[in-house]
Amino acid sequence: MSEKNNADTLGNATTRRQMITGAAVALAGLAAGSKVWGMTLQDAMKQTPSTAANQKRTSLHHETDFKASPQRIYEALLDSKQFAAFSGMPAEIDPKAGGAFTLFGGMIVGRNIELITNQRIVQAWRPTHWDPGVYSIAKFELKAQGSDTLLVFDHTGFPEGEFDHLDWGWHNHYWEPLKKYIA
Repeated sequence: MSEKNNADTLGNATTRRQMITGAAVALAGLAAGSKVWGMTLQDAMKQTPSTAANQKRTSLHHETDFKASPQRIYEALLDSKQFAAFSGMPAEIDPKAGGAFTLFGGMIVGRNIELITNQRIVQAWRPTHWDPGVYSIAKFELKAQGSDTLLVFDHTGFPEGEFDHLDWGWHNHYWEPLKKYIA
């Protein structure tokens, strides 16, 4: 009987050891998976080759209509929870002039330079893959058009070769998801 109990004990010890090892492997897999997921997102935010015509451009201009008030757009752009909800990524935003922000899970960082409630947002804005200290200016002008809003957006001072990627990014990561969110 002693051998049977000893065998059971050894069997349970092996099972526990296997479970602990399995759990460690699973956690390592999750950590590696999230690292790969993070790298994939980071890679998606990195510059893509610009067309020859846009290679030297360091500014862009968009005008986009939203079926919502300027107040609604202003709040969605400056509220951490709303920004995360429409972008699908974590956001931390200090919604006052001088306040810092971290968007898209840390891939975009900056500061609010000027805020005029429901009218204008001006930000020092940068993806974290740019060289340290390199910031651009993102300016959002909100113009009421009845119950709707015309957002006039200017992004200036970004490095050469970034135009095509940024132009695509503003449409696909800001304007289109925001339109769906406020609908």
